[in-house]
Amino acid sequence: MIIIRFMDDLRRIDLNLLLTLHALLTERHVTRAALRLHKSQPAVSHALAQLRDTFKDPLLARRVGGGMALTPRAQELQQPLEAALSQLNALVHQPAFTPRLAKRRFRVAMSDYAANLVLPMLVRRLREEAPGVELALCQASRESMLAQLADGAIDLALGVFPDASPDIVLQTLFEEYFICVADKRSLPQRGKLSLEAWLARPHVLVAMGPDTPTEIDAALASQGLRRHVALVLPHWSASTAVLFETDLILTVASRTLDKVPRGAGIARFPPPIDLPRFAFQQAWHARRDADPAHRWFRGAVMQACQPGRGHPGGRPLTLPR
Repeated sequence: MIIIRFMDDLRRIDLNLLLTLHALLTERHVTRAALRLHKSQPAVSHALAQLRDTFKDPLLARRVGGGMALTPRAQELQQPLEAALSQLNALVHQPAFTPRLAKRRFRVAMSDYAANLVLPMLVRRLREEAPGVELALCQASRESMLAQLADGAIDLALGVFPDASPDIVLQTLFEEYFICVADKRSLPQRGKLSLEAWLARPHVLVAMGPDTPTEIDAALASQGLRRHVALVLPHWSASTAVLFETDLILTVASRTLDKVPRGAGIARFPPPIDLPRFAFQQAWHARRDADPAHRWFRGAVMQACQPGRGHPGGRPLTLPR
């Protein structure tokens, strides 16, 4: 019964109106929408009247001083409409994705931590299986990555995204845990610090900005504690080098240290406070979920993080659907 009712609802709507609605919401101007659709201005005006009747809303309202603005209802429709049209286009026109023949660029946001873990195996696979596929990488804060996914400025983001909106799809690549690092000579003989001593030492924070919230500081705040951050770095690659001959403490994701040789004057020890494990994820907008090329690329990223492939350790992972 639900399917029949759904089909009846669709029969009452000319699906071409949805294309007109998309053009109107994008252009916010009847004449420009008509030019975009290669239709006459009266035809688009007539379609707008039908759309207003269908959605029981003006959709476009004239602004004081000229021009038109989207109503709140139109703003709500914009993203679901774009996602629906994208999926319909993929259903009707999307050819099968053949990696070796593909010509495509993927825009990916990740930190240098992620780049060190993922890129070596990922790039090798792309060169072997999809030589026409290009990568364009950028680095940004979590909030900026999510905003760029929503805007379509990037295709994929790698990181930790506890506050992602429902239209962002998340897939766990692996689980991580925190470990502390310091110059070995600055530590007691047993190689560990009490919570009191740990808090008394200056800390290094790897973040895009000094006020970036972290899981570490959230855990401390939950107990009424706070650490002193003496140095904020935007890059993981320099984070261990700055520790030598200082009293600085660095608390980082464990795989950051994969390429730092043991016995190099750096001591590793567990944090003196319970810090939960966290999921390192790849994130993409729901509108790209069914794209065959995007699905293949996400699978390649996942495989680059698997034990015996991209990372020498960790848990077995399930390939994406």
